[in-house]
Amino acid sequence: MNTNATIEKMQQMRLHGMKRAYESSFETRNQDTFTNDEFIAWLIESEDNQRNNSRTERLLKNARFHYQASLKEINYSPDREIDRNQLTRLWDCSFVDRYENIIITGCTGTGKSFIATALGYQCCIKGYKVLYYNLGKLFNKLSMAKADGTYMKELAKIEKHDLLIIDDFGLQAINNEKQLILMDLIEDRNQKKSTIFCSQVPVKNWYDLIEEKTIADAILDRIIHTAIRFELKGESMRKKMKNK
Repeated sequence: MNTNATIEKMQQMRLHGMKRAYESSFETRNQDTFTNDEFIAWLIESEDNQRNNSRTERLLKNARFHYQASLKEINYSPDREIDRNQLTRLWDCSFVDRYENIIITGCTGTGKSFIATALGYQCCIKGYKVLYYNLGKLFNKLSMAKADGTYMKELAKIEKHDLLIIDDFGLQAINNEKQLILMDLIEDRNQKKSTIFCSQVPVKNWYDLIEEKTIADAILDRIIHTAIRFELKGESMRKKMKNK
């Protein structure tokens, strides 16, 4: 089989990483420095890297993050009172395997969403399925799903994600249909999947956000007691950046 036929076969088999490496080997002639076994191992590694990169790109796209964030970019200035050791322990994303929830609270601009997004990015890199939603938009989406008969289907899609990030929890009252939707979301994920909650409202006031107190008890019992908590302090990070 000639070189062109081999490349064509790789293309047909969707071995894009291997094809790219094989083609580049003729430009760099680095195959001359490999044994046969080493060359094959290099081609396979190139394919594996390509697939991992493609998977990560797909997971990041499907997560619907608003921006890119990295755990290495987090500001640990003393006034923010972030427990660096506690946050660093989350970098391996094993909290997802343990189905642990995370609650991040603090005033506007203190970096709640950034930390949640950074953790979400890290989870995507590790191969976990992540979904990011503003709670108001999530309520709207699921309310429309109830109206058109696709509610259970949409809930099932969300449940499949290893990590759900809910931002702006508590910006609006959780009453009427919303509290029942939230109950369904939380019940589906309880002790099966992980959820990160970002809120400007202190946890001690969450009970007052939910209209029906029996439902409030049921929801918060599943969220709060075993959650990992971060309460961010200090001046707005956005204001700091603007004043620089």
